[in-house]
Amino acid sequence: QPEDARIETLHARHPTDRLRFTSRVNDGRRAVTELRVVERLGPCAVVACRLETGRTHQIRVHLTEQAKAPILGDPLYGKPPKSALLRELAEALGRQALHARVLGFVHPITGKAMRWESPLPADLARALAALRAAI
Repeated sequence: QPEDARIETLHARHPTDRLRFTSRVNDGRRAVTELRVVERLGPCAVVACRLETGRTHQIRVHLTEQAKAPILGDPLYGKPPKSALLRELAEALGRQALHARVLGFVHPITGKAMRWESPLPADLARALAALRAAI
């Protein structure tokens, strides 16, 4: 179960697995994630992450390595869940249970604030509903 936190680490490519990134390094780029628990659901939780930096795989790395809460269905950073229900949901989902609800930044040339919002996709909504019904 993750807790609300400000996660600030160094971030770099993993020294032996070139597909992965890690926060367990002595040299790298600064990475900051604000983590807020939105809803606790039995063996897992819905969380919201606000990125201060935007490093490759940052959310996945910070949730797995720092919050000890890997993303459901993440084959690179997570492991198959111990819970049969979560394993079934992850398999049915067939992807990471990760969604960018809001993306925004200041345009580097125009200085204009850019923002996009996207509702929760149907597959994630179904998985969440199934989890809520089972808990």
